[in-house]
Amino acid sequence: MKVSFRSSAPARAAALTFGLFFTPLVSADIGNLSFISPVEAQPAVLTKFQSAALNTYNDAVKQFRSVLRLRRAQINSNQQLPNLPGQAPYLARINMMSTYKDLTDALPSKIGRPNKFGIPPAYFDADNESLLDEYVNLFNIMQAPPFNAQNSDTPFNDVVDLGTDIGRAKRLDATNAEVVGRISLGIFFAETNGNQNIGNARSNTYKGSLQTGASEDQNGQKRWAAIKKVIKAFDPALIARDAKEEARVSNLDHRLNHWTAVRDGLMNAHADVFPQIPAIVKAMPDPIDQMKLFELIQIIPSPTMSALNSGIFPNYKISDLTIMGYLRNNSIFTFGQVDRAKTSTTFREILDAMWLFDDKFERALSKFEEIKAQQKSVP
Repeated sequence: MKVSFRSSAPARAAALTFGLFFTPLVSADIGNLSFISPVEAQPAVLTKFQSAALNTYNDAVKQFRSVLRLRRAQINSNQQLPNLPGQAPYLARINMMSTYKDLTDALPSKIGRPNKFGIPPAYFDADNESLLDEYVNLFNIMQAPPFNAQNSDTPFNDVVDLGTDIGRAKRLDATNAEVVGRISLGIFFAETNGNQNIGNARSNTYKGSLQTGASEDQNGQKRWAAIKKVIKAFDPALIARDAKEEARVSNLDHRLNHWTAVRDGLMNAHADVFPQIPAIVKAMPDPIDQMKLFELIQIIPSPTMSALNSGIFPNYKISDLTIMGYLRNNSIFTFGQVDRAKTSTTFREILDAMWLFDDKFERALSKFEEIKAQQKSVP
């Protein structure tokens, strides 16, 4: 990816799409949210600091519930939603989790049972699961693909096939090209939770299956045009499919077509890094860490590339407050006063702090293994 930061990086799409990294589960009835109570069981005596943390958290829960109810009422009554309708719910959710982390830091006894979303219990009270159910349901509505979006019948296979062939075109051997396919699928899950052609309720800039901006997509188109002949030499079937999708999307925004959006997004942001895959795999054998690395190229491209080229990637240090802000906007060092007070960090610490991505990447790995098994079963 280009070395300069995006001017709109604070609205980066990765954590914007749902603002939280879990799969939509059962539908929550917003009308039944009143039963959810703030933290009630208290020690006999609270210090002034503990009492303040408790009150702040209870207020945050009430505010989150209120924002969700308002947005649900607007949707159900077909009212026009405000610009960036996901922003207020996102900020309220961040505040609820942040104040809960502050509370559990002050009162470790408040750390409760595991929750179905896999969020560390120190950051989220499982009694409020239905609030997050409703949050996801609202984002599914607010970010639904536009009416003229062009879906694929094989969205996951498309991502793997495009990534793998781009890797091969970058002169990777079959094993490392397969790694590219796997990482590409991880990026798709990280950006959209595996949903094709979605919008973005927190940004008017980013959209589509890889949540790219218009200029990024156009840059990806140019780079694809330069590599097509190489791919055609070893995979003419993929280029034939590409021609069909180009004809299908015609003069529409390429981000409205799943195939072209993925293709252009990979070419714009990641293709130039793919030749480093053998070294990356050697230094970072964990597939989840590999996916996190390439997601960081989406979020903070310049520092990530500098760290990659430094030879000391895990220990490469960031001390720029603007970059720290970009990370926080993507649910990294976001929750609680302790994390938000950090003014510097290493890339190893960043990877460890990307725990909200873990479930997405694990599902991407599972889907990738499923695709590979299907391919092997074909005679």
